[in-house]
Amino acid sequence: MGVLVMIGQVLLGLSLLIVLHELGHFLAARAFGIKVEKFYLFFDAWGVKLFKFNYKGCEYGIGWLPLGGYVKISGMVDESMDTEQLKQDPQPWEFRSKPAWQRLIVMLGGIIVNVIVGVFVFWMLTFHYGVTDIDNTKLVDGVVPGIVGRAVGIEAGDRILKVNGQVPQHFAQDLLNTDVLFGGATLTVERNGQSIDLMMPADMGNMVAEHKANEFIQPRRRIARIDEVVADLPAAKMGILAGDSIVSLNNKPVLFQDEVTNTLTAQANKPVQVGVIRDGQSVELAGKVSAEGTIGVLYSVAGSSLPIVRYDYGFWEALPLGSQKAFGVITDNIKGFGKIFRGDLKADKALSGPVGIATMFGTEVDWARFWSLVGLISMALAFMNLLPIPALDGGHVVFLLVEMIQGKPLSDAFLEKAQMVGFFILVALMIFVFGNDIFKLTQ
Repeated sequence: MGVLVMIGQVLLGLSLLIVLHELGHFLAARAFGIKVEKFYLFFDAWGVKLFKFNYKGCEYGIGWLPLGGYVKISGMVDESMDTEQLKQDPQPWEFRSKPAWQRLIVMLGGIIVNVIVGVFVFWMLTFHYGVTDIDNTKLVDGVVPGIVGRAVGIEAGDRILKVNGQVPQHFAQDLLNTDVLFGGATLTVERNGQSIDLMMPADMGNMVAEHKANEFIQPRRRIARIDEVVADLPAAKMGILAGDSIVSLNNKPVLFQDEVTNTLTAQANKPVQVGVIRDGQSVELAGKVSAEGTIGVLYSVAGSSLPIVRYDYGFWEALPLGSQKAFGVITDNIKGFGKIFRGDLKADKALSGPVGIATMFGTEVDWARFWSLVGLISMALAFMNLLPIPALDGGHVVFLLVEMIQGKPLSDAFLEKAQMVGFFILVALMIFVFGNDIFKLTQ
């Protein structure tokens, strides 16, 4: 059932964005009196259509191949490669008969709509949910590193004082952003009363992509009261009760959650002695750790409080912050591609296809996460479509700009060949991202 929920979410999100993107082209074309022959969600490859109907001279439908969508604009060399109409004399309702500036707006229509949608989504999320983060300046116990954090030299208990010379006020916003996670940043940490500068390696983004951002650092949590003991697991068998608080393992005092995790992991399948506080009294219990390095307890969230801060914004107050988040997606994409071209970030680590996107939605419906991903993907689509690759909107934009500069259009023969080259580039890219997604799942 969880897989179906995940597939349903990604199809709903992508369908919404594809329809809105193509609607941008459609409305711009209609505004300038250009005939639109087809409007399709998904591709009707080999003429196979799941659904179609005609309305006012335009065919609307749903194809079977869920890799995008398209509008077929009369008199334009596009992905349909239908060039028969170009052999006829230009008609006033055709794309090729309109001024270059109008054709440019038509080609930018989808990208403009994607940007509007992305900004609107982040604006509404900011207005409805506000912004919640952790006050990094009040993390007196510092951070605990994951696989990535340990690899770059961070130790449990480090307090991060500066990032590139600036004081990080908020944990997620200032420490888990691309300026840090892509590598190259300098972190100033306090360790045992001393200030130490740690240079994040330029290829750090590869480790983050492989292990995810939560394997970089997390706030260090003190041990909380046990909220639940799972039946038939080691904790229940050794007599640990809900309400107990663990204070020692194998007669060694423990104060933080990572100390408990590390000790139990090291004691997998081995005996362990657990000291707890129960109703103000010390109790010693003994048992055996599971093969997974756990004993089967759940901790109280309230008992492990962090310096959480929340900011609420009015309707119009949320707009600038929502816009900043939206355009931050494009900035991050530019940074990522720059890293790939410089060789600091591997393409197979950084790029994800539909399968990778689907896993981001998760197997349960979380509307805040759903709309955040829709906003993120909308801005990413705007960026990707603006790339100067033939067959993408950005390729058409480049050709139109060349036409406007030189004062005459490029030949239909050149546009046909460029469209074909762009098509093969996109097919190769699709094969790569699909194969990469499948490879990641099998690892």
